[in-house]
Amino acid sequence: MTIETPRLVLAPWAERDLAPFAMLNADPDVMRYFPNPLTREESDALVERLRGIWDEHGYGLAAVRRREDDAFIGTVGIQKVLNPGYPFAPAVEVGWRIARPFWRQGYASEAARAALAHGFDVLGLPEIVAFTTESNLPSQAVMTSLGMVRDPADDFLHPLLPEGHRLRLHVLFRLRSEGFRR
Repeated sequence: MTIETPRLVLAPWAERDLAPFAMLNADPDVMRYFPNPLTREESDALVERLRGIWDEHGYGLAAVRRREDDAFIGTVGIQKVLNPGYPFAPAVEVGWRIARPFWRQGYASEAARAALAHGFDVLGLPEIVAFTTESNLPSQAVMTSLGMVRDPADDFLHPLLPEGHRLRLHVLFRLRSEGFRR
C-alpha cells in the first residue's frame, strides 16, 4: 500500500531504503531522543521488524520519499502498540523519524497527517496516540500541529528504559477520530 501527499510518497520498504535509513539512524542529532544511534546491522534489523509488522497488521511505519526527486527522507506511519508495559496499550501510535537535511520543511507533519487520515478514514480507528521523551520538544510541536492533545496525567516512565535513564520520562498525546482536522 502506498500513500501519497502533495510532496511525499509513503511506501513499503525497498532495498534502496536501507543505506539512507542506516545513515539517518547513525546520525547522533537525529537519534538524540533515542537511547543511542544504530549500527548498520541494527538499522537493517529494524527495517525487517517494520516489514514484519506491516505484513502482520496491514500497516506500519513506511519509507518516505520526496516526490520531486525520489529522495529518501525518513520513516512515518502508524503501528500497533501491544507491549503491556505501556500504560496506554493496546493502542495505535503515529510516529516519524526524519533525516536531518529534511528537518523544518513540514515533511513530518505532512506525512503524519496522511498516516492519521489512513488510520481514521480507511482503518476506522477511533483514536491514535503519539509519545516521546519529555525533552523532545520538536516532536511534541509536530504532535500539537496535528491536533493531538497531551494530558500530563498520561505521562509515563518508558518500560524499556532503566531507572534513572535521561530519556525515561515520556509524554503521551492523543487524537480522537472526530477531532482530526483533515
